[in-house]
Amino acid sequence: MTREALYVRATAAVAVIGTAWCVAYLGAGIGAEATAYVFVPIGGALATASLHRLTRRDPFWRAVFVSLGLITFGYAWLAVDSLIHADEVRTRAMPTPAAAIAALGFLIAMGALARVPVAAAGATERWPMVLDRLIAFLGCAAVLWYIGLAPMLTARESLSHQATLLVGLGLLIAVGAATKASYIAGGPVDRVAIRFIAAAGGVPAAATAVLAVQFGLIASVPAQAVVLPLAPLLITLGVAAQTRADQGLRSPARVGVLLPYIAMILVDVPLIAVALGEPLRWPVRVALIAAVVVTGLVMVRLYLTARENARLLRNARAQEERLQYEVSHDGLTALANRALFRDRLAEALATSGQASVLLIDLDDFKTVNDLLGHGVGDHLLLSVADLLRSLVGGNGLPARVGGDEFAVLLTSDPETLAGRLLAAFSQPISEHRLLVQASIGIATATEGATVDSVLRDADVAMYTAKQQGKAGFVRYVDGLGEPVLAHMQLGGELRRALDNNEFRVVYQPIMRLDGSRLFGVEALVRWHHPSRGVVGPAEFIPAAERTGLIVPLGRFVLRETCRQAASWLAEFGPDALHEAGLNVSARQLHDPDFVADVAAALAESGLPCERLVLEVTESAVLRGQQVSRALYDLDRMGIRLALDDFGTGESSLSLLRAFPAAIVKLDKSFVDGIEIDDGHPAAAGARQAVARAVIQLAHALGLDTVAEGIESPEQVATLRELGYTLGQGFHLAHPMPAAEVSRLLAHQQSATSRLP
Repeated sequence: MTREALYVRATAAVAVIGTAWCVAYLGAGIGAEATAYVFVPIGGALATASLHRLTRRDPFWRAVFVSLGLITFGYAWLAVDSLIHADEVRTRAMPTPAAAIAALGFLIAMGALARVPVAAAGATERWPMVLDRLIAFLGCAAVLWYIGLAPMLTARESLSHQATLLVGLGLLIAVGAATKASYIAGGPVDRVAIRFIAAAGGVPAAATAVLAVQFGLIASVPAQAVVLPLAPLLITLGVAAQTRADQGLRSPARVGVLLPYIAMILVDVPLIAVALGEPLRWPVRVALIAAVVVTGLVMVRLYLTARENARLLRNARAQEERLQYEVSHDGLTALANRALFRDRLAEALATSGQASVLLIDLDDFKTVNDLLGHGVGDHLLLSVADLLRSLVGGNGLPARVGGDEFAVLLTSDPETLAGRLLAAFSQPISEHRLLVQASIGIATATEGATVDSVLRDADVAMYTAKQQGKAGFVRYVDGLGEPVLAHMQLGGELRRALDNNEFRVVYQPIMRLDGSRLFGVEALVRWHHPSRGVVGPAEFIPAAERTGLIVPLGRFVLRETCRQAASWLAEFGPDALHEAGLNVSARQLHDPDFVADVAAALAESGLPCERLVLEVTESAVLRGQQVSRALYDLDRMGIRLALDDFGTGESSLSLLRAFPAAIVKLDKSFVDGIEIDDGHPAAAGARQAVARAVIQLAHALGLDTVAEGIESPEQVATLRELGYTLGQGFHLAHPMPAAEVSRLLAHQQSATSRLP
């Protein structure tokens, strides 16, 4: 049994013994009347002792401990005085010092209750909650005054002033504690414990008042022996409730909302009594005044509620408008978004059936983000949005429908606006003074057009503008979408082809020009379509780039090339094949996993790093920091990098200083006609001069060279005279399957073994 339970049983025993003694005294005259006064201080002492442990945890319980101790001391003084003056006990008033000490205890308890924290409230909730508590307190106090304390004051045999004062203070504690308990939500003091405190003050005080009115002075015996000992019992029950709460058994926190309404109903009791004919004596007038005050407070509360409801309604409307704006406008540019654009287009088609749509896609916007950062890209998008607003004005609806894709809904001539847009884009825009280009597709609604059909036509026109070289506009006409649709379908077929293993790797030999011996191979990919046969890379590589499928396709070619090259080295020896190369696109180099994919392919195959050559074009090298980091990481791994199509770009020479190249591949355009004397010797001489400059520069920088696109023995002879030792082209060898390369290596090995 817990310590708290023992105190509950002890105070309950005191109350039971007091009740039994009272029955014996009133029924059989057993004992002296002064004995009735000893039960309250005994129970009070036990209740005070039960509070000792709680005094270490919270100021409230320390105050209650002091309060109950003073009250107990006051009643103990009364008990001693009653035993000394047993003959005068019924007519003798409570000693004034004793009453003052007990009253001080009640006041301390009231102060402790006032400091108990209630539910947290914001600025808009604080005053309504204060009014609710005040309404509840005054309403309940008015009723207790009317039915309890006032009848005591006007009874024929009223109790002493001291007793009346203590009864009144007990009722005040009851009302204050009950009001406080209804507004406690969590915190250090448990609501159930506060309710027991309220009952400890209210139940004995109310019962004493009723007894005093009904039985006069003789009521002091049951009051002291039966009623007042209930207070210590209720205090110990409150201590037990607080202990359970501290152990995690706290009751759920709920802020009371019914108490003010109950108080409003109860405060009407004296009004009803007067209406039924009760004399308008001064205690009744006090209750009526309290009822008027409560009514006034209720009116103030209703006013605050109405004002708060109006504020909430305004906020709700503003929130609704804000949400409606957010769901219909782009968060960055504040233009209409795709959903609002579709709604307005649907309205235009439904009302007039006439509408034109411009679909605007910024060309190469991804490069801005990659090279300059997303912050610069966002500023550019904002500038484009401002430009659209100014050019469209009130003649249409501009919208942002994608990352770098905008649209305009018009009822006027769309081509005029498209021309003005392209002219505006020819000048630098945004705070970073950037030049931007755009591809624009135009579609005009025809009879029976739908939102989806108009947007699809505009998308086809925009895509066609990109295919025609970007920085222009195209108006949709019937049949325009067929090649675009075919290209899109090609992307879908590529995904299926990857899943069905329809791609094959072939290898074009790189030969020594001085003896046509195989030096290395360049891996090329071919698509073996189930119905169309072999599809060349010129047809499907652009679609793979556009769809992003170039990344998994390139990964397949990389792994197959490494595996096959390692197999040839194992079969024919380390001198049979010096390098195996493959082309790498800018899209692959942008992939953050590309370097890891290369390392994994080398590790899985066992191919030495220095035997792998990755060929990149000049345009790919210039695609930003991610590409540059990837190339330098590959170079540090020992992989050899080749600059493909060298000489065709604008920055070829400077690239050799900034790019970690090991090989330079002379572009086919400088090999074609390098040997021809057709009456235009200057043309052949220019090609030879470029070829000579390239090899001299490469030798100066310690780079190897390979001539591409060799198609005649005369070109071989000219290139050898210029100093080239390696080349590839149809004259030397066509791209061939791995089995033919194996036969070529076997023949070469056999020929070498027959040499003396």
